[in-house]
Amino acid sequence: MTIINLGDGNSVLNQFVAEIRDKDIQKNQMRFRRNLERIGEIFAYEISRTLTYKTAEVTTPLGISECRVPSDSIVLATILRAGLPLHEGILNIFDRAQNAFVAAYRKYGKDNKFDIKLEYVTSPSVEGKVLVIADTMLATGASLVLTYHKLLEKGTPVHTHLVCPIASSYGVEYLSKSLPHKTVTLWTAAVDEELTNKSYIVPGLGDAGDLAFGDKL
Repeated sequence: MTIINLGDGNSVLNQFVAEIRDKDIQKNQMRFRRNLERIGEIFAYEISRTLTYKTAEVTTPLGISECRVPSDSIVLATILRAGLPLHEGILNIFDRAQNAFVAAYRKYGKDNKFDIKLEYVTSPSVEGKVLVIADTMLATGASLVLTYHKLLEKGTPVHTHLVCPIASSYGVEYLSKSLPHKTVTLWTAAVDEELTNKSYIVPGLGDAGDLAFGDKL
């Protein structure tokens, strides 16, 4: 698996990441969602640089122009619900992508141990396509690995891009061991070193789903 941390460089992405972490700015749910959307747009642009391109002729009012355009078919998948604003940002760029959605949650038992439950999955075929899986947080990595294998029941993509703006070092290591394929790339903007005993990322940003959409019932 290839790992690309865009936060290692200097760009406006770091400003958006700083704002989604900031406990005072987080109080504005609309701004939190919009920042995740803008982060998604930046990741999509960077992913677009890895795609296959073809030459297309475009008729302008004054003639014919040859343009280089992507030729890959893309499936954009998101783990509900925290990934939705990120999904929207990526979809703003890859506006012709097909879409897939996965409902996953942690079911806790004793001593803060939990299993990942997948309750709902809808996806088109990913056979021969570029698969992009978006989730705002990569904590243990368990839900992302389960989602990846579930979507592969729909076919074999030519490449899979995992977009996780905030990651833990544990989650990155887990993905590297679980998905050691050359056809998988992890994109992140920050890698935090600590997980709590409940597997929350520190410093992280809190519960992205709650910050975007309000407290769970």
